[in-house]
Amino acid sequence: MHALCVRRGAPLADPDLGKHLVLRIVRASGPMGYAHRVFDQIRCPGIFAWNTLIRGFAESEDPRPATRLYRRLRASGVEPDTHTYPFLLKAIAKSTDLKEGEQVHSGCIRNGFESLIYVQNTLVHMYALCGDAESAHKMFVLMPERDLVAWNTVIKGFALNGRPNEALTLFRDMELGFVEPDGFTMVGLITACAELGALALGRRIHVYLTKVGLTENMHVNNTLLDLYAKCGSIKEAQRLFNEMCEKNVVSWTCLIVGLAVNGFGKEALELFSELESEGLVPTEITFVGVLYACSHCGLVDKGFEYFRRMKEEFHIVPRIEHYGCMVDLLGRAGLVERARRFIQDMELRPNAVIWRILLAACTIHGNLALAEAARAEILQLEPKHSGDYVLLSNLYALERRWSDVQKVRKEMSNEGVRKAPGHSLVELGNNVHEFTMGDKSHPQSEAIYLKLAEITKLLKLEGYVPHTTNVFADIEEEEKENALSYHSEKIAVAFMLVNTGPGTPIRVVKNLRICADCHLAIRLISKIYDREIVVRDRSRFHHFRGGACSCKEYW
Repeated sequence: MHALCVRRGAPLADPDLGKHLVLRIVRASGPMGYAHRVFDQIRCPGIFAWNTLIRGFAESEDPRPATRLYRRLRASGVEPDTHTYPFLLKAIAKSTDLKEGEQVHSGCIRNGFESLIYVQNTLVHMYALCGDAESAHKMFVLMPERDLVAWNTVIKGFALNGRPNEALTLFRDMELGFVEPDGFTMVGLITACAELGALALGRRIHVYLTKVGLTENMHVNNTLLDLYAKCGSIKEAQRLFNEMCEKNVVSWTCLIVGLAVNGFGKEALELFSELESEGLVPTEITFVGVLYACSHCGLVDKGFEYFRRMKEEFHIVPRIEHYGCMVDLLGRAGLVERARRFIQDMELRPNAVIWRILLAACTIHGNLALAEAARAEILQLEPKHSGDYVLLSNLYALERRWSDVQKVRKEMSNEGVRKAPGHSLVELGNNVHEFTMGDKSHPQSEAIYLKLAEITKLLKLEGYVPHTTNVFADIEEEEKENALSYHSEKIAVAFMLVNTGPGTPIRVVKNLRICADCHLAIRLISKIYDREIVVRDRSRFHHFRGGACSCKEYW
């Protein structure tokens, strides 16, 4: 059409002709640079042409030019209309630019468009994708009418931003409001269940999806794969994967990563070999799972071979996550000096996470000098992360350098740095129960603590000796043992032993890394009570059964 206009001498500057040409290019998903050049030839473009080009960028791979166009629009004197803001907010949501989104929200209010339902829906969507679940919910609450799109957006927003309990609460409110859920609602709920480790509820959602015929959808099945893997039910994940009629590389990647984090590194690598034999091309995320499997299984040489293949055979440029896996691989194997050299030779500038991995490895393997060097690097990049203070303090405590422990703790206090409190989640019936260290707020506290006392006696009969080095304070051993008895994961396990019958598996989600003492205690509890106990901590899964753990003490 453009060539025809040029041959016939049609004036592209004509606003009516120009806007239709831009629309043709955008509808055909043509190159946005080309559409932009045509737009720039239009004399005094009207709001239709502006909206069309903003929409085109919003739907393209690079939505950022949409906000620059909006600023040009405002400067040109053309007034935005009811279609401008939904397209613009969609672009901002894709680029996750919260500050820009807040400014555009102000523009919506000034121009009187905030009350329109499709503008409200895109505002909720923008805040959710930008990671501001609180603002998304506030916008949602202010809506006089909430359609299914709004409910789905805010549920997914909470689920994706670490607020899964709120996502489930909203779903219950949705049901009370007689709003019929759809497949998108269920995907949001599955995401929330995966974050909470709420396996029973996730299974019920799976049944619902089967009834309404949505389990033929590959995207839904991939989300269910992620659910079962994150809930530690790897057999269900494998069964679902084998039953899927259609799989893509995301499906394979979900299971590879799931196997790796659940401690089945060998199976993860075998599945990767199958992926290659199917002729599929692994992605950068696939290789994160592969390298993670090597790291948690101690396969140093194999890990470096995969890292080489990723770069040379698949032409994937390593991201910081891949480098992190390699540093972790060396650190877990005790090769901390080699890990430091690897960091120094990285093609990317190491961030605080890379140095933190090295610091953690030095704490485990007792290399104080290198730990102090790693922390010095972290202080230059991210000086107020509580975990770094705790790791170094822990290492000083292991060396019984109590004055240095106090010095680090005083430094934390002076800098206003607070350690993130540990908590553990368990699912019982339709509810998720949360416990913190020494928690006595639960209605069943008396029964829980009686069970804890019983557990302590039985553990001692089994030969259990508390790892008091996990209590980093210069206090009496008996006080340390008492402190260890009331860690949140032990309280959660005791609660489930009180409320479930013999042989019922117990699943615990812990927000921090499980300590060595709780790991030992739960390993023995699985033998004493003949229970399978699955603990998902910050970095991996531990499947305890018959007094053994899937990590094989390599964690």
